[in-house]
Amino acid sequence: MLLIDQKIFRRAKKGIKICPFNFFLFISLQEGSLSAEDVFLNKSNYLKQDYMFINSSLLIENEFLKLIRIGVLRREVDGQGLTSKVRITPIGRHVLENSSDLFSKKKSRIEKLITCLKYQLLPR
Repeated sequence: MLLIDQKIFRRAKKGIKICPFNFFLFISLQEGSLSAEDVFLNKSNYLKQDYMFINSSLLIENEFLKLIRIGVLRREVDGQGLTSKVRITPIGRHVLENSSDLFSKKKSRIEKLITCLKYQLLPR
């Protein structure tokens, strides 16, 4: 069981590290929920500087789905069912509390270029 937990936390840590969201988004998600549209409209607050080129809330929604698949985020539920908003999971909280180096590493220019090309070439 411990080995499985370590794999889950390593995967969640990697997912948070490579996602376009900054630390402030995860702090905001610990206090409440956000939708992709909210993040897009306030992208200067929630996205890392390298990802300011994102020009659609659909791309942000796709990033939410990636983090949902690895267990960092989950859909918020109201009386009608699932909503468009997401919240952070206990796994996500644990990773943020125990990993101080998630948001401090700088990307090389090659990594930035690859990221930019990947987002620009994705089908919308």
